[in-house]
This record gives sequence, C-alpha cells and structure tokens, in this order.
Amino acid sequence: MLLGMGLFLALMGLLLLGLGKLFSIGRLPGDIYIQRGNFTFYFPLVTSLLLSLILTVILNLLFRR
Repeated sequence: MLLGMGLFLALMGLLLLGLGKLFSIGRLPGDIYIQRGNFTFYFPLVTSLLLSLILTVILNLLFRR
C-alpha cells in the first residue's frame, strides 16, 4: 500500500508539472513572489486555494453516496 501511494504521488507530481507548463497555473494574482538579489521566495497562495477548491468539488462528486 505504501508503494502504491508513492507511485500515485509521483504520478500526480508529474501531472502537475506537465499541466503547469501548459496552463501556467502557478502565476495567479495573489501568489506571493519576492525576488531580491540572489534570494527568491515564492508562495502560491491563490494557486493552492484554487486547486484545493477544484479537488474538493471533484472528490465530492466522485465519492457522493
């Protein structure tokens, strides 16, 4: 079961990387991006909220009894 979860997480990571290049979902207004000299800080606040909302709706539709 642990191996299956690891493979699932790896596939989801690859899927998100691929979709990120197609739709540039990681650069939404509201995401925190600070770049000063050789320091860069990026926190995708709005992106994570949007993904959470979408996944919640999809999973509720799939697992509704």
